[in-house]
Amino acid sequence: MTTYGTIPTASTGATNLEYLTRAKQAIKTGLGTRQPWKLMFNLASFNFPHTISEATPRFKTNINYFRMNYAIIMLIILFLSLLWHPISLIVLGVLMAAWLFFYFLRDEPLMVFNRVIDDGVVLTVLAVVTIVLLLFTDATKNILSSVVVGAAVVVVHAVLRRTDDLCDDDVEAGGYAVGSSS
Repeated sequence: MTTYGTIPTASTGATNLEYLTRAKQAIKTGLGTRQPWKLMFNLASFNFPHTISEATPRFKTNINYFRMNYAIIMLIILFLSLLWHPISLIVLGVLMAAWLFFYFLRDEPLMVFNRVIDDGVVLTVLAVVTIVLLLFTDATKNILSSVVVGAAVVVVHAVLRRTDDLCDDDVEAGGYAVGSSS
């Protein structure tokens, strides 16, 4: 058997190191979309909107602009609620690794039995498995309450934080123009 013109492949050890390097880079890139905490919690940028029509674009803009910060806040609240349920915390850690491996850090489509699995299917399966496994850990009340508390924190911040001091390029790139919500 001749192998003219083939490109030699890396050894398994090099492949694992390459995968870890790509994973580290993907995490850095993802966290790079996080906005500065000083900007997010600038006390001079908070006030009550006068009407719902003023609150709605403010909410949409802030959700788009601070989405990574909001995700971090939600995860911290979930983590803190599970501190008294170590089994749930371990399950959450394993699930986070599964999410990273199967959804966030993949460069190529997922293949099962030589068939490409759609990202929507992967997302749905991971979400269902996450919910079922966490419900089996008897921390349902903690998880639901932490999600409600986290969502409330995010909604309150997104509505109360003015958007007139945000960078126009970043906001417009997300599809929302900066409104006059001063």
